[in-house]
Amino acid sequence: MFAVIKTGGKQYKVTKDDIIIVEKLEAETGKKVSFDQVLITSNSGAVKVGEPIVKGALVEAEVIEQRKADKVLVFKKKRRQTYRRKRGHRQNETVVKITSITA
Repeated sequence: MFAVIKTGGKQYKVTKDDIIIVEKLEAETGKKVSFDQVLITSNSGAVKVGEPIVKGALVEAEVIEQRKADKVLVFKKKRRQTYRRKRGHRQNETVVKITSITA
């Protein structure tokens, strides 16, 4: 059984016991979170496609950790103008483990 969920403006295909990295969620480590925006569910070949979401479907997960992603460097340069700008950015993210999928 798998499901396609939407969180943080992105879509993820998940199955039970998957570990995924999503945009930062407001939950502490060890707490349960649920995703109610389920776009597609599949159970032994029977596929349900939502319009836009599947009614009554729910994906539950447990927060493993809150962390920051790797640093992304943004370097701007204009040649022969002595113009250089170097900036870094680290995005906050949450690591979750899918515990159950309810269709």
